[in-house]
Amino acid sequence: MHVHFLDPYRPRPSLIHALDARVKFILTVAYILTCALTPLGAWPVFILLFSLILAVEILSELGVRYVLKRSILAAPFVVAALPLIFSVPGETLLSLPVGGGALVISVEGVERLLGIAIKSWLSLQAAIVMSGSMPFPDLLLAMRAVGVPRLLVAIVGLMWRYLFVLVDEALRLMRARAARSGHSDQSGGKRGGSLAWRARVTGGMAGSLFLRGFERSDRIYNAMLSRGYDGEVRAMPLPAFGLTAWSILLSGLLILGLLLLIAFLL
Repeated sequence: MHVHFLDPYRPRPSLIHALDARVKFILTVAYILTCALTPLGAWPVFILLFSLILAVEILSELGVRYVLKRSILAAPFVVAALPLIFSVPGETLLSLPVGGGALVISVEGVERLLGIAIKSWLSLQAAIVMSGSMPFPDLLLAMRAVGVPRLLVAIVGLMWRYLFVLVDEALRLMRARAARSGHSDQSGGKRGGSLAWRARVTGGMAGSLFLRGFERSDRIYNAMLSRGYDGEVRAMPLPAFGLTAWSILLSGLLILGLLLLIAFLL
């Protein structure tokens, strides 16, 4: 069963794809840290950060629309931070009467919410470009090459691989349910029974998915151990950093450092 639609890698003949995986990983982490450390209210710096990631998206040839569409995943972070507009004290922007009291929306709360939303959105775009411009095994090798602990790299790698196992088991269960569901000959008829029946079947499928996924992952791990797996990602030695890679890495870090300095000065 192919579940290649989960793989974010998109091969392109672009400059970003041709970059060393270690350079892309380091610059992506540095960009995310820059977004996180930029103080709230430094809106010109956020505009510059967006312009920077937009230029990278264009150079990567992944498509700006593709990246922006996938960056909608930042919405849950915004929803989780929504209570900040009521809980952060400050200058009153709007007062909403509720029962015998009122919900006060502060200017500082709105500013903090916007800051979290923009930081999450920009950081997610950087992660999307990184994952779309290099295969996942290259990312694991880059993480080990820059000194990320072996255990953490192993956890990330196994989590990614078992995600495909879980999806494969879910597709098997859905196909089995479709094969065992009745189909009405009447116009507009639906497969299966009532809503309660569907909920009961869905609950049973969720439990079965957990058990089957756990058992299959255990078999896969035992097979890996029998073939010599010890938690280390092994591959051919990575090439040494060339002058171009060093130049791009240092230039990128310098630009991000300057943007962060400007943000604190503002």
